[in-house]
Parts: sequence; C-alpha cells; structure tokens
Amino acid sequence: MLHIQYFVFNALRENTYVLYDAATRECLVLDPGCYTERERDTLDNFLADKRLLVKHLVNTHAHVDHIAGNQHVKEKYNVELRLHKEDLPMLDAAVSYAPSYCFEDYKPAQADGFLQEGDLIQVGAFELAVLHVPGHSPGHIALYQKEEGICFVGDVLFKDSVGRVDLPGGDADQLSNSIQKRLLTLPDAVKVYPGHGPPTTIGRERKHNPFCVNLAP
Repeated sequence: MLHIQYFVFNALRENTYVLYDAATRECLVLDPGCYTERERDTLDNFLADKRLLVKHLVNTHAHVDHIAGNQHVKEKYNVELRLHKEDLPMLDAAVSYAPSYCFEDYKPAQADGFLQEGDLIQVGAFELAVLHVPGHSPGHIALYQKEEGICFVGDVLFKDSVGRVDLPGGDADQLSNSIQKRLLTLPDAVKVYPGHGPPTTIGRERKHNPFCVNLAP
C-alpha cells in the first residue's frame, strides 16, 4: 500500500503530506507548509525515522501556506520542485505578498519543472496521475492514485466545503467545472485528502456537501 503521513503546519493550519512506499523507501513531499524551525524539524525527523528517500517535491498550487517549506525541502534533500506552469506567477510573487499573511521570513524557491494533466508521478511501485483542477488557482492540480482509491486535492474540495475563489486567480465557474468534471466523476469510495481539514470521500461530498449536491458528474 501507499503509506500516507500528514502534518498540520503554520498559522493557516495547512496539511503537508508525505506519500511513501515502505518497500523502496521512496517518498513524495506534497505542499510543504513547514514554516518554523520546529515544523521543519518535525518533517525532517519523520523522514529520518522512516529512512525515506525524497524523490519528488510537488505543490498542488502556489499559495504561500502550501509552499512555505519548499526551499528547505529542496536544499536539504536535493530534490526538484514541480507544479503546474499556470501557478508559476503566484510562486514567483509569493516573496512580495507573504508578509501580509504573517509569513515575514518566507524563503522563496524556484520551480525546476512543471506538471500537467495526464502526467504520472512514480513513487516506488505506485503511480499518481496528475489532474488539472483550476478554480482556486489557475494551475491547481490534484494527485490521484486509482488502485489505492485516494486523491490529494489541495484546496479544491473539503469536507462540506470547497476552495475560495476570491483570491488572485480564483474563478468560481472553473472551480465548479473542476469539481464536477474531474473529481465527482471518481468512484464514491475514493478517499479525499484536502489541503486543510480532515479527509473525506467523493461519495460523502457528492451527497452532503452543499456546494456539490447540485453538480451532476
């Protein structure tokens, strides 16, 4: 199975995920929000304890609470940072807007490559498919592992809610379309891991999320 460990980091209580294959010890760090030294140590100690090899560093999108630890992970583990190209302007601008979100000591990190719809990311024996799900941001992506029935959706879909569209690059129509066409078409049993808050499932959100009940896949 693909193992999942998550941490709640920074003042905005962002979920940072480590996805790893215990057999190969390869892992992917998704949306490192570790901002303080203590948070960075928490992530590093977990990776060291599990003797994991960081093969991938991925951002679902480039809002500062999801990228605060990018530079630390890049430098410490000599790994390339990848995200969707349409979120590159937001990544590059983060150094200017981060202080207004109480990230005064944010360290910027440059992207090393880009991901797009249909790309596959290999973590040990597991492949994660990249889904382009814009709306919360122009280049927002999700990662879907079909065999395990899991999807990492960033800030697109939450338990009983959906992502904001009032930030720069947000688009309500795009967000609704992404949820309807890319997420609600997944099986009901798929477990959803969001960028904030607890996990949920596609089926639960289809039935109970007030933003989803009228969206027919």
